[in-house]
Amino acid sequence: METKQSNKSLTIITIVAMMFLYAMISFVTNLAAPVGKIWGASFNDPVQAERMGMLGNLFNFLAYLVMGIPAGNFLAKNGYKKTALTAIFLGFLGISVQWLSGVVDSFYVYLFGALLGGFCVCMLNTVVNPMLNLLGGGGNRGNQLNLVGGTINSLSGSLTPMLVGAIIGESLAGKEIDDVNIVLYIAMAVFALVYLVIRLTPIAEPAGAGQAVTYERSPWSFRHLTLGVIAIFFYVGVEVGIPATLISYMTPKVGFAAAGFIAGRYWILMLIGRFVGSAIGGKVSSRTMVMVVASAAIALMLCAMIIGDSVMVKTIIQGQVMQVPLASTLLVLCGLCTSVMWGSIFNMATEGLGKYTAKASGIFMMMVVGGGIVPYIQSAIAAHNCLFSYIVPVIGVAYILIYAIWGSKNVNKDIKVD
Repeated sequence: METKQSNKSLTIITIVAMMFLYAMISFVTNLAAPVGKIWGASFNDPVQAERMGMLGNLFNFLAYLVMGIPAGNFLAKNGYKKTALTAIFLGFLGISVQWLSGVVDSFYVYLFGALLGGFCVCMLNTVVNPMLNLLGGGGNRGNQLNLVGGTINSLSGSLTPMLVGAIIGESLAGKEIDDVNIVLYIAMAVFALVYLVIRLTPIAEPAGAGQAVTYERSPWSFRHLTLGVIAIFFYVGVEVGIPATLISYMTPKVGFAAAGFIAGRYWILMLIGRFVGSAIGGKVSSRTMVMVVASAAIALMLCAMIIGDSVMVKTIIQGQVMQVPLASTLLVLCGLCTSVMWGSIFNMATEGLGKYTAKASGIFMMMVVGGGIVPYIQSAIAAHNCLFSYIVPVIGVAYILIYAIWGSKNVNKDIKVD
């Protein structure tokens, strides 16, 4: 009885530790776009400023392409705790380099820091997703734990652009990265604290972790995984592209600080959506969730593109009543739709993989590079027409819908995975 109770307590401690790491993922990721826009504002040409401003975000996500598979291999060889500690160290180093870029006044040093931050979040994602899925026993319960983690992720993500916007103020003109040093200091302190917490936390490793495993075939042999990594490529691009372009769309209308608060509402709605999703995740399948929210997201974005600036609504931002386009509200509502996609797609793509899960997680993470590529493509269109650029995420969500309907079915159940 004591052993059973001890194992239960250890499981709870491990789940809490994974939730903490979930928060760090969104903090580092959501820091890239607003800080990148500060650097981008130093370029006089508006089109160039828009593209250069998204380069930090692109480098942050390019790290997934480089680190995805190595992260999965590192996890399979060294286990969850060592992987998490290595990732946290890289995060601290990445934020430190971004701070250094302001000291030496170098945009390229900043890009290197963003790349290191990407290595960090890639490894953290490789740890938390399969770990929570395993702790929940897979299936709907595993998806439910990932949705709870996603709720914590969204809380951290919603505060990041608001914090940067509040510090910078209404205009980007004349601003430098030194102006957000306080955010970077907070990030470094949090990473140092989390490193100590995880190091002292007895992380429960799954059976066989850190031991040599024989693989009879490639994880790519599973069709639902192969199509799933493409789905996650589009999903992360959509998740990042919608609020990042929303800042560009709203800044000329209400100022950078207010635009940051509007974009922050998108992440708050993601938090609410994940909270609701975690509550019903044990009863509603991942496939059903994605089909419903993907359909809704497509409808919201198409309506925003059609309505444009023709309909205005009142909203309260930083204590002031402002007139904003209804289109911005529709785009913010997409946060409810994207909220449950990450955990659900991961759950569908890795369901039934058994010992192939660790390697599959690395492959899965590799395609998160879409979070840099898709928004960069969208930003190139947004430099000429912000609302029309949302055709890019519409196409991405359409693929996700097709994946949920057809591609997520495991047609390789006969393959031995033990």
